[in-house]
Parts: sequence; structure tokens; C-alpha cells
Amino acid sequence: MTLLELILTCSILLILSTAALPIARFAAVREKEATLRHNLDEIRDAIDRYKDAADHNQIRVELGSEGYPPDLETLVNGVPLGSNIGTIGGSGSSDSGEKRIRFLRKIPIDPMTGQADWGLRAVQDDPDSRHWGGKNVFDVYSQSTGTALDGTKYADW
Repeated sequence: MTLLELILTCSILLILSTAALPIARFAAVREKEATLRHNLDEIRDAIDRYKDAADHNQIRVELGSEGYPPDLETLVNGVPLGSNIGTIGGSGSSDSGEKRIRFLRKIPIDPMTGQADWGLRAVQDDPDSRHWGGKNVFDVYSQSTGTALDGTKYADW
């Protein structure tokens, strides 16, 4: 009787563990998707804060940039605050005592691709464009070609 109980118990555990494996796999995908959403929100928030600072004349912006950062590295490296705040394309000095405002600590990693390589869109680009105009960064998207659990493409987030 004991051997039969042992075989039955092992069979039940095998069935339960087989059912739990897909759930664990989906949990890992959900976690990556949550991280992707968070990283996209973090970058987009930094772009919005840069735009707000430019609109309030707290930082200098390049002519034709619409007040958006030229690239993601600018959000990490920061831009100078100084006495010539609000000038467009001025020839301000960049001495080491100048205060800088940074919008990101580092460029987040895209969990779907494993790299910090994001797709960029400029204000002049079409909303669904996959080619960056190169003038400014208005929006970011994932370079992943995968599909999310809800059926949408990661690149459309």
C-alpha cells in the first residue's frame, strides 16, 4: 500500500508542476513587459521635463529643435544652467563652475532587446515612423519585433 501511495503522490506532483511551468514562464514575460513600460515612462518623463525646462527658458536650446533634446545622451549628461538662460544658439561659455541639470541618471535598458538602444522619433516624423529624422527626440519606442501577451507589438508601446 505504501508504494502505491508514493507513486500516486509523485504522479500528482508531476501533473501540478507541469501545469505550473507555463504560469512561471508567463510571469517572467509579464515582468519584462512591466519593466519595459516603466523604462519607456522614465525616458518619456525625462523628455517632458527637458521640454518644460526649455519652454520656461531655464536651458538653452538649439534653433529648430522645438525645445526637445537632440539625443538621449543629452538627458544623461545634462545641460548647463547659467546667466545666459533662454538664449537660442548663443555663444555662452562652458566653464567648469556652471551648474548643470540632468534629466536621467543613465539610459535604461530595453528588457526585450537587452540593450540601451531605443527607437527615436522627432517632432517632424510621422507618429508611426520607424526612421528618426535626427533633429530632436520627441518620443521613444522599443526596437523589439516581438509581440506582447495582449497581442500588441512592443514597438507600438
